[in-house]
Amino acid sequence: MDSAPTPDNGQAGWLRTYSYLRFAVSAAWVAAAFLLAPLSPTLTAALLVLYPAWDALANVVDAQRNGGLARNLSQLINVVVSAITTLAVAVALGQGMAAVIVVFGAWAILSGALQLTTAVRRWASGGQWAMVLSGAQSALAGGFFVVSATTMPNPGIALIAGYAAFGAVYFLVTAVWLSLRGGRPPEHAR
Repeated sequence: MDSAPTPDNGQAGWLRTYSYLRFAVSAAWVAAAFLLAPLSPTLTAALLVLYPAWDALANVVDAQRNGGLARNLSQLINVVVSAITTLAVAVALGQGMAAVIVVFGAWAILSGALQLTTAVRRWASGGQWAMVLSGAQSALAGGFFVVSATTMPNPGIALIAGYAAFGAVYFLVTAVWLSLRGGRPPEHAR
């Protein structure tokens, strides 16, 4: 017999769908970065600008499904940071890839800390341990980007694509975890 969905069950169902979507878009972006970006500097620039823009949009959609941006401060801040990053990447492209990598590094540090905050707040929905790890890894990767921009002779989109691939895996792990649980809230949340 099916029981009526609880708020936690609905939240877990949305998080599962959202995580699969984030995985799919990230995986497609990574594939494009490795396969298509080497063919065209214009395509590389477009991919670099689209990545933080997509993150801003995804956070807006997720927040709207969870009470709006006013109720989700970490996501509101993440939207603002990602939107500013989108513009900063567009400007940094005129300075070269090292400048773009520094912008991505600063963004990874900030967005990682915000993702970690959001995951901790959603802990009761389940599957958030992977997002906690992802946020922490993102912040560490951001520091690596900043150092790499000044020490690597020719940093490129592949550096960012590797970072995005890890993010895709974390979203997939979260989605699969929530799928295996069937959207049920953890025992302690029932």
